[in-house]
Amino acid sequence: MTTTIAKFAHLQIPLEDVVKATNNFADDKIIGRGGLGRVYKGQLQRSGELITISALRLDRKHVGGVVEFWTEVSMLSDLKHPNIVSIVGFCDDKHEKIIVTMYEAINGSLKEHLNSPNLTWAQRLKICVGVARALSYLHYDEGRGYGVIHLNVNSFTILLDENWEPKLSGFKVSIKQSLNRMDRVILSEPIGTIGYVDPEIEKSKGVTCKSDIYAFGMVLFEILCGRRAYIRDDANRLLAPLVMQHYENETLHDIVHPDIRNQISKGALRRYSKTAYSCLNKDRMQRPSMLTLIDELEKALEKALKFQLRREYFVRTLLCFFFLCQLLPIVLICLL
Repeated sequence: MTTTIAKFAHLQIPLEDVVKATNNFADDKIIGRGGLGRVYKGQLQRSGELITISALRLDRKHVGGVVEFWTEVSMLSDLKHPNIVSIVGFCDDKHEKIIVTMYEAINGSLKEHLNSPNLTWAQRLKICVGVARALSYLHYDEGRGYGVIHLNVNSFTILLDENWEPKLSGFKVSIKQSLNRMDRVILSEPIGTIGYVDPEIEKSKGVTCKSDIYAFGMVLFEILCGRRAYIRDDANRLLAPLVMQHYENETLHDIVHPDIRNQISKGALRRYSKTAYSCLNKDRMQRPSMLTLIDELEKALEKALKFQLRREYFVRTLLCFFFLCQLLPIVLICLL
């Protein structure tokens, strides 16, 4: 029996349409495995237009999956932001529950590129800024009349489009809260992914918007160090204590991703790492707001772009000089 909530009826998509779009959930259409189940890529007809979609098919064995399914549908139906995934609709029919979003993860998730030598420091900062803007929208946008605590911010849920712009996803455990109570504790069990969970949850028995700040701080350090916040079989399984130790000992440069070390000035590294470290403050109230973080990261991006232009200009000048040096003997011979 269909359990469609009336509020979301306009978003409902017939099961046969999703089946057709994904070629009956063919294995070669699988593009990922989310917390709720497998994700399929497909082509769906909507309003006379053929669009590329991602279809998250709920695994029936997932405990609590129905609640998480409706939470994600509820959240995405209200959220409209350039750095948040866009919902197309959902299917709730014949024991199937499927969330359909626009296919925007052309470059996969951030997790897949943390260690990439091709992802420049400026590109990494651009991703940071985009995620910060998405979280600021969740925490403070007055147009909705309520704030959202995401509670699942990590490099898995940050998707990257064809221009490397981030798209925040993974709203299955998000919580709505009054805008004037975002700093108040909401009673909750520890929620999130290992390596990103706010350690204050256990102490306070709940979460606040500052729990998202902690998780975002871990993403900032992942981007800087080029590794995930949690690696099960690694000697330093958790990134948090490692970066905190190096930051406090002023040796953070030793664990910066080697391919971006020469792209960051010492001053820029100090400022960025101070910003990321402040997100991990044990005292939640001392963690910065998303508005403060956006300001810091936008300034860092501006400086990184200028630094990159200077380096490119220097390299071009050097190449021209080298070319002229090679050409000069030939010119002299011709003149003689």
